[in-house]
Amino acid sequence: MDTGDTAWVLASAALVLLMTPGLALFYGGMVRAKTVLNMMMMSFGALALISVLWVLYGYSMAFGNDVGGGLLGSPTEFFGLKGLMGTEGIDKGFAASSLVFTIPSMAFVAFQAVFAIITVALISGAIADRARFGPWMLFSGIWATIVYFPVAHWVFAFDGAESAKGGWVANKLLAIDFAGGTAVHINAGAAGLALAIVLGRRVGWQKDPMRPHNLPLVMLGAGLLWFGWFGFNAGSALSANGQASEVWVTTMVATGAAALGWLVVERFRDGHATSLGAASGVVAGLVAITPSCSSVTPLGAIAVGALAGVLCALAVGLKYKMNVDDSLDVVGVHLVGGIWGTIAVGFFASSSATAGVDGLFYGGGVDQLWRQAVGAGAVLVYSFVLTLIIGYAISKTIGFRIEEEDEIEGIDFTEHSETAYDFVSRTGGSSLLSGSTPSATIQADAEARGVNA
Repeated sequence: MDTGDTAWVLASAALVLLMTPGLALFYGGMVRAKTVLNMMMMSFGALALISVLWVLYGYSMAFGNDVGGGLLGSPTEFFGLKGLMGTEGIDKGFAASSLVFTIPSMAFVAFQAVFAIITVALISGAIADRARFGPWMLFSGIWATIVYFPVAHWVFAFDGAESAKGGWVANKLLAIDFAGGTAVHINAGAAGLALAIVLGRRVGWQKDPMRPHNLPLVMLGAGLLWFGWFGFNAGSALSANGQASEVWVTTMVATGAAALGWLVVERFRDGHATSLGAASGVVAGLVAITPSCSSVTPLGAIAVGALAGVLCALAVGLKYKMNVDDSLDVVGVHLVGGIWGTIAVGFFASSSATAGVDGLFYGGGVDQLWRQAVGAGAVLVYSFVLTLIIGYAISKTIGFRIEEEDEIEGIDFTEHSETAYDFVSRTGGSSLLSGSTPSATIQADAEARGVNA
C-alpha cells in the first residue's frame, strides 16, 4: 500500500462526492422557483440511495469476478463489501489486507461509489418539473441495478485489477474510456432521453419561457462541478503520479476551450454571450474530456474541448426539432458531449500521452476509432432501451408523472410541502402551515415579488 496514492484517491473521492451537491445547485438554478427544491432533492435522493445499494451489491456487480462473458460481475462475491476490510502488518502502519493496485480496496470502493451516485443524479435534469419523487427513487434503484452497475463492469473492471475477469469493453473491445464518457455520460444521457419520452412534455413547453430562476446558483454549481471534476478525472489514475498530473492539465484546458467555444456560438447566433452559456460550456467540456483525458496532448485537449463547446451549443436546440422536452439539456450536453469525447479518442489520441495510443490524426489509422464507436453505441442502446422499459413499467403501475394541476401549482409544494423562497411573512389564516389554500398563497407571494409562478 502506498500512502500517497491512498491519500490522493480518498481526496479525489471527496471531490467527486461534492459534485452531486454541485449538480443540485446547477440544476436547481436552471428550473423555475416553484420547482427548485424538488430538482435538488432528486440529486440528494440519488446520493442517499445509491450509497446504500453500492455497499450492498453494486460494487460486487461492477467489480466482482465476471460471471457472464464480460457483461456482469458476481453480485454476491463482495456482498456488503465482505472480504475487503481488515488490516495486516500493524507494526508497519496498518497496511490494508485487500488492495487495488497500491491503494486499499475500500478506497477504491469509495471512489467508484461517487461515480455511481452522480451518474444517476445526472438523469434527473431531463425530467425536471414533472416527476414524482417516490417513483424517481424507485427508478433510481432499479436503473442503477440493471443499467449502471453492469455498464460499470463493462468499462471499468479490468482483468487482474480487483476481479480476475473483467468487462468486455475494457478487456476485449479495448476502447479507451479513462473516467466515464460511456459509463457515466452516454449512459445518463441516453437514459435522460428515454425518460423525457416516457414522461412527455411539461405543461406550457415551447409556449411559456420557463427561464432559469437563479443564474448565480447555476454559476456556483458549474464552478463546483469544475472543481470536483479534477477528482473525477485525475483521481481515475488511482495514483499520485505523472498520469494524474497530465490528466489534471488536459481537464483544465479542455474545459476552458469548451466554454469559449460555446460563448462564440452564442455571440454569432444570438448576438450576446450569456452566463448560462458559459456554465453550460464548462460542463460540456468536462463531459467531453472525461474519456479522452489520458490519451490526448494538451493541444489535443484544446481541440476536443473547443469542438465540444460548439457541438453541444448547437445540439441543445435539437430537442425543439425532435419535440422532446429534455428540460435541462441532459441529452444535448451529456449524451452529445459524451459521444464526441469518446469518439475523439479515435481522432486525437497521441502515443506521447500516458494511454499510449495513436488516433487517426497521429498516424494510428481507424483501429482505435472503430473501437470507440462500438463502445459508445453499445452503452447508448443498452441504456436507452432498458430505461424505456423501466420508465414505462413505473408509469403504467404506480405512475411517474405528477398531475397537471400539481405541475402548474408547483411540484415543490405538492411533493414536499415546502417552498424554496419565503419572502412574505405568513400569520394566522394566511400561513401554509395553517391549512390555507396553497395555490392562492403561492400565487400571492409570487405576485408580491414579481415572479411568474
